[in-house]
Amino acid sequence: MARAPLTRALRRPSALLPLLPPHPAYPVPSAPLRLAPVYDLLAGRVAGWLAAFGRMGYFLSSVARALADVPTWGGLAASQMRRIGVESVPIAVFIAVFTGIVLALQASYTFTGAVPLYFVGTLVGKTIMLELGPVLTGLALAGRVGGGLAAELGTMRVTEQVDALETLTYDPISYLVVPRALAATLMFPVVVVLAMAVGVVSGWLTAVNLLDLSTVEFVRGLKLFYRFKDVWFGLVKSASFGLTISLVGCVMGLAADRGAEAVGRATTGAVVLSAMLILVLDAFWAIVLL
Repeated sequence: MARAPLTRALRRPSALLPLLPPHPAYPVPSAPLRLAPVYDLLAGRVAGWLAAFGRMGYFLSSVARALADVPTWGGLAASQMRRIGVESVPIAVFIAVFTGIVLALQASYTFTGAVPLYFVGTLVGKTIMLELGPVLTGLALAGRVGGGLAAELGTMRVTEQVDALETLTYDPISYLVVPRALAATLMFPVVVVLAMAVGVVSGWLTAVNLLDLSTVEFVRGLKLFYRFKDVWFGLVKSASFGLTISLVGCVMGLAADRGAEAVGRATTGAVVLSAMLILVLDAFWAIVLL
């Protein structure tokens, strides 16, 4: 009977630890090392990210194939351009007005006693065209356009309208995603150009009325370091922002689970991810094109 614990221990070598005396050079640990939960957590995270990248790659390939289905998305693109582009003009103009005012006042404060005051026009023009015009407009439209697309398509997914499209032999990618992505890619540069013009004009009005700077001096500073590249650089960035925001909003909306809470999570995730990708793309284009 005394041999029974030892016999069972021989079958399971790890069970010998309580029976054998510890060696002074190799003490038995008081508690086993718990590496498995950490490994499982890391492996689960890596597998989740790889699966997400795979789903995104499949989604992008589906969008590329759906571009050939012009009869499906051709009649929907114009209405989406109005919704995404024209209806976004008020918020873009509002942001541009106050951006130009703040830039002119801060430039005057920074340049006082250091450089000529006409450099206010230089700072206002370069900053709005290269950076603040596209980026601030893109961040604002990430909430309006990206969140709106995620909420709209998420609601369609929850209410089974997407399944109904598939039942009617419509491709949801061609019918829902492609017209929105094309509209955002084409209309974001138009909205950003308008925001650039409004921002420069508001900076000029601020400089003339509040900083005692003449129009000739402001235009002199504006033309001092101007390059045509300043404009098309902002347009390239804004087009990439529009494509990214629309695709993120669509994929988050179509991936929403059942229920209002899931649609809310998809909308929030679309806005946050779009804002992060805008900043990443901003740095990418600065490295590549500048």
